[in-house]
Amino acid sequence: MLERHLWYNRGMAEQLTRELRVIGGGLAGCEAAWQAAQMGVEVTLVEMRPRRSTPAHVSDRLAELVCSNSLGSDLLDRAGGLLKAELRYLGSLVLECADATRVPAGGALAVDRERFSEEVTRRVEEHPLIRVVREEQREIPQPPAVIATGPLTSDLLANAVVGLTGEDQLYFYDALAPIVDVESIDMTVAFRASRYGKGDADYINCPMDAAEYARFVNELVAADRIALRSFEQEDSRFFEGCLPIEVLAARGEEALAFGPLRPVGLRDPRTGKRPNAVVQLRQDNLAGSLYNMVGFQTNLRYSEQERVFRLIPGLENASFVRYGHMHRNTFINAPLLLEPTMAFRKVDGLFFGGQITGVEGYVGSIGTGWVAGTNAARTMLGQAPVVLPPTMMLGALCYYVSRCDPTSFQPMKANFGLLPPLDPPVRGRQQRYAAYGERALDHLAAAVLCHR
Repeated sequence: MLERHLWYNRGMAEQLTRELRVIGGGLAGCEAAWQAAQMGVEVTLVEMRPRRSTPAHVSDRLAELVCSNSLGSDLLDRAGGLLKAELRYLGSLVLECADATRVPAGGALAVDRERFSEEVTRRVEEHPLIRVVREEQREIPQPPAVIATGPLTSDLLANAVVGLTGEDQLYFYDALAPIVDVESIDMTVAFRASRYGKGDADYINCPMDAAEYARFVNELVAADRIALRSFEQEDSRFFEGCLPIEVLAARGEEALAFGPLRPVGLRDPRTGKRPNAVVQLRQDNLAGSLYNMVGFQTNLRYSEQERVFRLIPGLENASFVRYGHMHRNTFINAPLLLEPTMAFRKVDGLFFGGQITGVEGYVGSIGTGWVAGTNAARTMLGQAPVVLPPTMMLGALCYYVSRCDPTSFQPMKANFGLLPPLDPPVRGRQQRYAAYGERALDHLAAAVLCHR
């Protein structure tokens, strides 16, 4: 695997005197630092925790997952699965650590979040060319540099980015789902199963009949929420891919039943019939003692979470290890500022990676971190940057955030709609998605050969 992605001249690397500064020890920053170091570049990775924490982090470990513990589908005929396949081929450190700490999740890649962040931290800190510095970066770093500070960029650095870009910041709201102690779930009501029998009954399912569902929705919509702070009220837009569940419920009585509580592919073993709605819980740690509530990002007050979520059959006596929490995400208007290489157009040698670029999701962050770190190192080595073809999922994401309409820019996660059409066209959705995957991996192999 390593030989596939060392696209550099070792002789040039030995002559290198400057170091690359990577700001942010999240998924994108760790990936960027690792890829550059693997190319022989000395890297300083700057992470402000524990000197300064954020509203969402709870530890000082690198690559801490603050939302779900799932990295999404691992199937090649799914957009997220294709993106993971590309990154594995490219030698992604973070995907390697995720694979090493995975927990059962059907066709998805989910991890034990503590073991995962511990593994990434260990690998990064032990790399001989990476130096981890614990301090807050308060201004734009001197190039060569990668800014990968993620959705919780500190106010001082965010203001410095605004000063650099000349553009106002954009925000959307992200949220954490509650985590429940598995022993507090009533398994005489709840049942283990995966949709359509995929996987090994990896999810715990809490079924609702029509009356239970209606009562839950009514109480959820009426529940008391945490008031937004004044600076958050200035822009209260939510990203469609991560809506708080109470916001989605307010859109209509059936919104949840056709969304995160959809019952398709499941049957209640007590009745043999499909429930009216189902709340799914997914394993959150390797020991299987903790489960998170899938799709239950929320901004309800903690007391209200306990009251309303205990209306769910099987969770009447639930013990909440962590309540849901909502926080503000920060991203730049990338179409005005970035190239598909993740290079900042106005400053040579400066790159951005991760969710601050407007990609959404863990794996998109890892991917743009890979692109930013690889191209920062190649620039330092006097080599042409890697431009991934838009027929690849990672290439398509980079093209989207750097080339879409800046007046309507919204964060984007991997999806097949970003890819150019197949020629000739392929009928049937599953067959078409599989063909997208085959083409992407073929073009990835060609791109690797081209840039060696």
